[in-house]
Amino acid sequence: MTVVSAAEPFIEAAANLFDALVPVASDDELFASGYLRGHFDLAVGTLQVAAEPFVTADVIKQVNDTLEQAISNGELTELDQQHVAAIWQRVQQLAA
Repeated sequence: MTVVSAAEPFIEAAANLFDALVPVASDDELFASGYLRGHFDLAVGTLQVAAEPFVTADVIKQVNDTLEQAISNGELTELDQQHVAAIWQRVQQLAA
């Protein structure tokens, strides 16, 4: 059974933003974008596997949680954290 999510427009807009960054982003931004997209796709996949309806706020919370965990595990340098945070802010603005 496929669950249709109220978050679909946000998910699609985020994917479009990630794709649009590829030809124009700096190397640091490309790394941050790819890293963030991995967290984003994992969050969406996790929510989809639960086979329950979910909303944009659920996706944002899931990504925030995994990013916080990754940072606390020391996965990103301070500079990488800044790049990821900047792109994540842009993605979250798509939800408004």
